[in-house]
Amino acid sequence: MDFPAAGMPVITKSLDTRARLAPGARGRRELAYEADTHTLLIMTNENAPVPEIRVSHADRDRVAEQLRVAAGDGRLTMEELDERLERALTARTGSELAVLTTDLPATADAAPAVPAVAKELARIEVSSGSTVREGRWAVPRALDVKVGSGSVRLDLTHAVITGPVLQISAEVRSGSLTIVTRPGVEVVVDEVSVSSGSARVRRRADDEHLVPTELRIEVSGSVKSGSIVARPPRRSFLNWLRGRKG
Repeated sequence: MDFPAAGMPVITKSLDTRARLAPGARGRRELAYEADTHTLLIMTNENAPVPEIRVSHADRDRVAEQLRVAAGDGRLTMEELDERLERALTARTGSELAVLTTDLPATADAAPAVPAVAKELARIEVSSGSTVREGRWAVPRALDVKVGSGSVRLDLTHAVITGPVLQISAEVRSGSLTIVTRPGVEVVVDEVSVSSGSARVRRRADDEHLVPTELRIEVSGSVKSGSIVARPPRRSFLNWLRGRKG
């Protein structure tokens, strides 16, 4: 049997396969046919399944937050939370994420959020006070930070990451610059010159899974008697379940 090329319309063919004898007028017998129609369907490009749209980092974060809240409410065990979080952070399509929350109630954070707009360059300057960036804030492409005797804390736990690299130019005297990381965020401080202070990166052992790097933070600049620290959140048990900062 010859099949049409892809893209051609579906072909249908009717076959008369059964016959019956029906009595007619004046004793004559007439041959009547009863049609038994069979339809032959041929797959074309129009019948092909539509590929799923890839999910974003924000989509994965929303599902991860929903899982943490469910665990905090007692709906998931610790083992279930660990397993689902790992699957959420490595999910590629919407169906892979949806299956993780089908047996859980929806949360306010599960609704799609309005995309945040990131700046190319942002500046933070603190003399003796303190400045905090936390919650849902847009991470810029570059950041210029100057700290006298105060403190600056950049909390990336729920930040919106719009690019693969963040370059931070830091000038810290006797104050401090703290970068709170999350899985998928890598910090490098090799280009920081230190006088009598410190520049270090701390990691939590249980966070070192096979999570792809979504943001690389390259810190350069100088530290005199202050400090630059990149660390994961300080979390209590309950805060760890809910994904809140410590």
